[in-house]
Amino acid sequence: MKIATAALGLVATASAAALLAYASTLPPLDLTAASDRSAVVLDREGKLLRPFLTDDGRWKLPVTTEDVDPRYLAMLKAYEDKRFDNHWGIDPLGLIRAAGQMLLSGRVISGGSTLTMQVARLLEPREERSLSAKLRQLIRAIEIERRFDKPGILDLYLTLAPFGGNLEGVRAASFAYFGKEPKRLSTAEAALLVALPQSPETRRPDRLNEAARKARERVLARVEAAGLATASEVAAARAEPIPTTRKPFPNLAPHVAEQVVAEAPDTHAHRLTIDGRLQANLENLARERSAGLAPQVSIAILVADNETGEIRASVGGVDYFAAERAGSLDLTRALRSPGSALKPFIYALAFDNGIAHPETMLEDRPARYGIYVPENFDLSFQGMVSARKALQLSLNVPAVELLSALGPQRFLSRLRDAGAAIAMPKEGGAPGLAVGLGGLGITLQDLTRLYVGLARGGEMTPLRLKTESQASEPSPRLVDPVAAWYVTDTLLGAPAPQNALPGRIAYKTGTSYGYRDAWAVGFDRKHTIGVWVGRADNGAVPGLVGRLVAAPILFDAFARTGIDPRPFPQPPDTIVATAAHLPPPLRHLRQDVPKTIAAMTTPVLKLAFPPEGARIDLAASALDGRSQLNLKVAGGAPPYTWLVDGAPVLEPTRRREAAWQPPGKGFVRISVIDGTGASESVSVRLQ
Repeated sequence: MKIATAALGLVATASAAALLAYASTLPPLDLTAASDRSAVVLDREGKLLRPFLTDDGRWKLPVTTEDVDPRYLAMLKAYEDKRFDNHWGIDPLGLIRAAGQMLLSGRVISGGSTLTMQVARLLEPREERSLSAKLRQLIRAIEIERRFDKPGILDLYLTLAPFGGNLEGVRAASFAYFGKEPKRLSTAEAALLVALPQSPETRRPDRLNEAARKARERVLARVEAAGLATASEVAAARAEPIPTTRKPFPNLAPHVAEQVVAEAPDTHAHRLTIDGRLQANLENLARERSAGLAPQVSIAILVADNETGEIRASVGGVDYFAAERAGSLDLTRALRSPGSALKPFIYALAFDNGIAHPETMLEDRPARYGIYVPENFDLSFQGMVSARKALQLSLNVPAVELLSALGPQRFLSRLRDAGAAIAMPKEGGAPGLAVGLGGLGITLQDLTRLYVGLARGGEMTPLRLKTESQASEPSPRLVDPVAAWYVTDTLLGAPAPQNALPGRIAYKTGTSYGYRDAWAVGFDRKHTIGVWVGRADNGAVPGLVGRLVAAPILFDAFARTGIDPRPFPQPPDTIVATAAHLPPPLRHLRQDVPKTIAAMTTPVLKLAFPPEGARIDLAASALDGRSQLNLKVAGGAPPYTWLVDGAPVLEPTRRREAAWQPPGKGFVRISVIDGTGASESVSVRLQ
């Protein structure tokens, strides 16, 4: 007996020495496989917005035991390694059992591998199933147990375990097969995820559904025997269907997700200020609203927190995968003409510089600034109006009058100093008055940031996308609090679209020249929201008007965000009075302010053709057998109304040339009346 014991001791000692000698020949444990993970973009609460494939095309989402349902972990241990919490990487009983099964059956029934040994195999994958490979796993398992605690070893398994195809890790598998985080798995879902890593390719539920069901059944039987689930829970789990397809991974805020990953490619997790729930709601809103638009038209929406400047939602387009909408382009960053959306800042700077007050009376009548003749959107005029009404109705002529008094270069400099990147036409030269009506380029991000400044009482702040604390870049004040409040109070009275109640948010719309861009930007005490609608290729869209298209989307977005009903605090130095009770310099636009007007007088109206007393041969001007007389006017102000013998013969037109078809020959008197009421007449003979 003593001899046998001594012999066993010698064998054990020799074996240990051999293991130590073999271990000394192994290279250091390579943890590269564990560190190679998919980049993920998370919302402000840590919820997944969008994951990215690894460089070799795998889904491998970072995961720890804290991210997984505890019952899944209990089922995993019960099925794979019930003594996991107590062994030191190798389970001797499990190895003895595996060896006995192999001797009795003549083949490998189970490998006796612990979860730690499986981690070792996943860290150093080898195709062969030899004794040396198993020995290497044993040594690596002991090494892993010495370097990591038990939760750390489970973290490695949860990250590395294969689940079929290009899925690695339980989190990727949970999203692919169940469309959710593995934090709250049903009994059936947990059992399937326990079963798959043993033979992921032969049990893939999306390809071999019956094999997956049988594998899940074996796990459920073990779970019931271990007392981890009741018989009724197991019965319900068995009745639950196996998923037959893979679900798409989350793809919220795809444009900003791509941006932050491109900016920091070596970072695995990017946490943003985005509110995932709000982002999903607004992406759905964009899809819903796009259904009534042309297939090429897209929608961009940006939501910013007024207090912090944090971006709460950023919808770069309607459909990221829609080629006809150029869905992959982030249209919140596209340079576009803002139309009238910059008018509030003309008024704000005019108020800030003492040029005007909301009740200052302005003239809305035909005016000329050199060769520039501004016109209102509806081609009509209101006469004398207050600055408040002019802004609420978005009248162009009074806005240009204020900008003329302010100076377009001064206006642009203040916007740029506030942090807005303004793009001017390539022709160069000094900016003209047209910049106030959209004759420049600006992005939705910068335009929204300017409105955030108004909501903050004229104090600018950068828009932020990252949750990490950032040094606030200094931004000069856009305007003083009084001027900001004047504009805010005015915009609160702007007419609301049909789908909204008035007086809820301060907002302004804009429509660019040629119906290419429709804008609506608004704010309450808590949020500022900007909306842009148009084509990514800058094509014209008939009927694309900011108030009709973009404004309803803006109010719907506020409804999904939640409107803050608190009033904007009124600064102590504000002047609340009617025009008659204002200080005299503010009752009308000050005439002592230098103007950029080249000439305020309209050139004298003159009928350029036909001349007085002319004899006109109608046969010479016949077209397709019909006689036609060309009419032409010089000077005056549009629109022009043409009359023959005192009766209108053509619709009013803004063109200086027109064509009239005479009914016959004889003497006629031709007259033209311009937009100011001036007229000119000639008598001619048609023959």
